[in-house]
Amino acid sequence: MNKRRLGQEGPEVSAIGLGCMGMSEFYGGTDENESIAVINRALDLGVNFLDTADMYGRGHNEELIGRAIKDRRDEVVLATKFGIVRREGAERGVDGSPAYVRQAIDASLGRLGVDHVDLYYLHRRDPDVPIEETVGAMAELVTAGKVGRIGLSEVSADTLRKAHATYPISALQSEYSLFTRGLEEEILPTARELDIALVAYSPISRGLLGGTLAPADELPADDFRRYLPRFAGDEGAHNEALVAEIRKIAEEIGCTAAQLSLAWLLTRGEDVIPIPGTKRLRYLEENTAAADVTLTPDQLAALEAAVPAGSVRGDRYLDMSSVER
Repeated sequence: MNKRRLGQEGPEVSAIGLGCMGMSEFYGGTDENESIAVINRALDLGVNFLDTADMYGRGHNEELIGRAIKDRRDEVVLATKFGIVRREGAERGVDGSPAYVRQAIDASLGRLGVDHVDLYYLHRRDPDVPIEETVGAMAELVTAGKVGRIGLSEVSADTLRKAHATYPISALQSEYSLFTRGLEEEILPTARELDIALVAYSPISRGLLGGTLAPADELPADDFRRYLPRFAGDEGAHNEALVAEIRKIAEEIGCTAAQLSLAWLLTRGEDVIPIPGTKRLRYLEENTAAADVTLTPDQLAALEAAVPAGSVRGDRYLDMSSVER
């Protein structure tokens, strides 16, 4: 597995990482034993960049990863996130206060069973707390040895600049895929100007770009994709037609649609690091093999023609208010 760097002086990570969220919730049923097997197989394949957050499974995801890497900590570049606060039921808030920064890291370290994390993200910006205050508190964690590097998730170019002026930001995690390209206009150029890596979550658009996902109304009741605008109704039908075109190109190349989508992202720059999520061994191996898919200029042009920027329909979330743009 080739390596890419998290920022100018950050650690080297596998060119394709592993998002672990779905091992705890959001995408239907889970199997802890298979999830742990997926994590260990990922490490065997050279995938050393693991991504979690304290809100995934209300802490369960961090505990799961902690058990999986207990005897392999030195092989892992471990990233987690804080800032989204889950309350009763489905209610959520955000908290970027310095006091919460300190509280959250200690709780995460305890669940993970480690003395530090390699990368600590602010999951969502708190609009009531200046970003300089949140980042300043995160920087204190680096000094204390609890965090190696710091990052942000889903922030605007302006917020990224303010944060980086306070303390060096190593990574920006944002949704980026063939179906989500809005950050190419301003956010990605700003990250590049500041030498900040772009960690691309949902690089297969939550499975939509894989070309094998069941229709939204056939997904399990506890799969939140049933309710996302891109997956259902007229928008879903339109996007499925785009996926069909992607699948045709993939078949001509000799790879899957998911692999083609990941291979495309890898061509966007050495500073782009996709972290496809999966809880299944077969999808892990499929995704990892995308690192070996080489695309020619003609194939890239065909893909751009089939799925031009802005061609997808429907918002990414039911509520986009927490995503800065």
